[in-house]
Amino acid sequence: MQFEHVVEVNRPGEALPPLSREELWFGLLCRAEDARPFLLGLESCRIVARHDNELVRELAFGTTVIRDRVSLYPPDRICFETEATQEHAGGNLVIGIEESETGGLFLRFCYRTGFAGDSEEEIKVADAIRSAYHHADLDTLRVIREIARSGKMQ
Repeated sequence: MQFEHVVEVNRPGEALPPLSREELWFGLLCRAEDARPFLLGLESCRIVARHDNELVRELAFGTTVIRDRVSLYPPDRICFETEATQEHAGGNLVIGIEESETGGLFLRFCYRTGFAGDSEEEIKVADAIRSAYHHADLDTLRVIREIARSGKMQ
């Protein structure tokens, strides 16, 4: 299953303070270093290896442990590649920062999962997965806003 969506960062008329491209990138780096504030139900996020622009992590959701590789492409995108296990189909998430000609900022979330979504029942499940991921991505932007407001960049 593959899908993507775009979230506008600084919507016109929004009462929230605007985020800069640097604040967005810093927030994505925070998600790479410790995903707990970003992922509901995540109990621990342990970095098991660190290389140039790459992290290998173990994410614990209760007794389920998922291993992923995070590749950084500063300052535009970050890629999360999750290994398939018996409990998890594995997949790939790329989050990119995009800028319009008028200076608007957007986050593009591109998903590729090992879930087939072929039958009628699987299509319903796939729709639920898309919806859950979209809500999680809106939460990612919310957490990035909280990080920016906290002044952690300084």
